[in-house]
Amino acid sequence: MRVGILSDTHGLLRLQVKDVLKTCDVILHGGDINRETIIKELEAFAPLYVVRGNNDKEWAEGLPEELSFSLEGVSFYMVHNKKGASHESVSGADVVVYGHSHRYDERVIDGTLWLNPGSCGPRRFHQPITMAVMIIEGRAYQVEKLVFAHEEAGGAGI
Repeated sequence: MRVGILSDTHGLLRLQVKDVLKTCDVILHGGDINRETIIKELEAFAPLYVVRGNNDKEWAEGLPEELSFSLEGVSFYMVHNKKGASHESVSGADVVVYGHSHRYDERVIDGTLWLNPGSCGPRRFHQPITMAVMIIEGRAYQVEKLVFAHEEAGGAGI
């Protein structure tokens, strides 16, 4: 199973990101979507798991702030800001997906993978434009960090 993992799109779904997501079986979005049309576009590519971010306003009131689920026997917990993750929610999760900081981070803490795919929306805070793809085979998984070239505003590929 191929899982596209992104966060903090802030209303922008780049062409390069769409090309990756078209190859995925499932998509996880860690919040700060900013536009309902992004949700509809992502759902057209693959089943979508999404949490509400701090910049997702009235239109997103129905989105969960946290979410737990399993894919191919791998258990996930998602929240936009990892500071909002309770110990009870995280315990038992194989993977915690979060966003908010716009910084890619991938580390194992007490046997749990904590993964922030960074931001692949508008470039902010001089951070690289990133997302992740996870390949799940059985209960094993591998994560690949994807980094996209930064174009000036209005440039090709946005």
